[in-house]
Amino acid sequence: MSTAFFTDERCFWHGGGDYAFTLPAGGLVQPMAEGLPENPETKRRLRNLIEVTGLARELKVQSAEPASHDDLLRVHPPEYLSAFKELSDAGGGELGLRAPFGHGGYEIAALSAGLARQALMSVLDGAAGNAYALCRPPGHHCLPDFPNGFCLLANIGIAIQAARAQQPGTRFAVLDWDVHHGNGTETIFLQDPDTLTISIHQERNYPLDTGAADVRGTGAATGTNMNIPLPPGGGHATYLEAMERLVAPAIRAFRPDIIVVACGYDASAVDPLGRMMATSGTFRQMTRMSMSLADDLCGGRLVMVHEGGYNQVHVPFCGHAVLETLAASTTTAPDPLDSTLMARQPNARQRAFLSDHISDLCSFFGV
Repeated sequence: MSTAFFTDERCFWHGGGDYAFTLPAGGLVQPMAEGLPENPETKRRLRNLIEVTGLARELKVQSAEPASHDDLLRVHPPEYLSAFKELSDAGGGELGLRAPFGHGGYEIAALSAGLARQALMSVLDGAAGNAYALCRPPGHHCLPDFPNGFCLLANIGIAIQAARAQQPGTRFAVLDWDVHHGNGTETIFLQDPDTLTISIHQERNYPLDTGAADVRGTGAATGTNMNIPLPPGGGHATYLEAMERLVAPAIRAFRPDIIVVACGYDASAVDPLGRMMATSGTFRQMTRMSMSLADDLCGGRLVMVHEGGYNQVHVPFCGHAVLETLAASTTTAPDPLDSTLMARQPNARQRAFLSDHISDLCSFFGV
């Protein structure tokens, strides 16, 4: 089974403007050298690490064409695309919330969406057994007409709708394990009975007002959206329990033709924007579980689309763990933080509380 890896240097050239962490610089807030947490280095260092270990030689590394205007119009209204393009050509700015961009931001975002689109098409067409798209800027927060949370275009939504235009009737399951709620993806598919959307996220992290478990889809799509909000500090075992007891039964019942993972690494225990205590081993195990579901249900068809993750030291090791698992490779990058992070996992009393929380969600969803 071959693993395709989609990346493009131009995606690392996206700039976020004059920010300090998530705050616009100005007043009493000093600018920071790297601006927004969503900066090129986490993803560039992942690509660098797979080259240093040699894992890149085991992948089908390639770029892709930008998503076309027709691809974008399947998700985003023309008024939004026109405003985005106009501001991009004028030097950049911000159309939404915490999603600034510089000159050429429109073209870079279209390229990022194109990487996701081609990753999905390569697996559906049989050119690759599974695929990974190293997208930047990310996409899972972007609403059809409102960019937010560093996301300018809805990468996964654009990819799915482009694939569906070529292969009508395809059923998609989207599993989002980014630490933040995948509100954009949810909104796009909330009325689509042929797309199952599942988001495992830290409760009330971002956005503050979305991600509740009672949002289940509407009309004929009722039951095809599952939000799994977890308390801060959940850790390795809680993620695996959520995967086993909630995610796997939902995907098995839906029986998709392909599984797409919104693969964020900000649930890492050392991420500045999350408090969930996951390790690189957590992402390795969730990838194994996703591959097992794909093998059982849809001929192994699985696509990972990179979303968040803002610790420059840890993201590369988390991403390497995912990629080596996808490729069934023996090439490893031992995580230097692993023993420390495992020692900080929830104790027995905390684990009992967290397991009860999962049980409550199982009862709510009837799983």
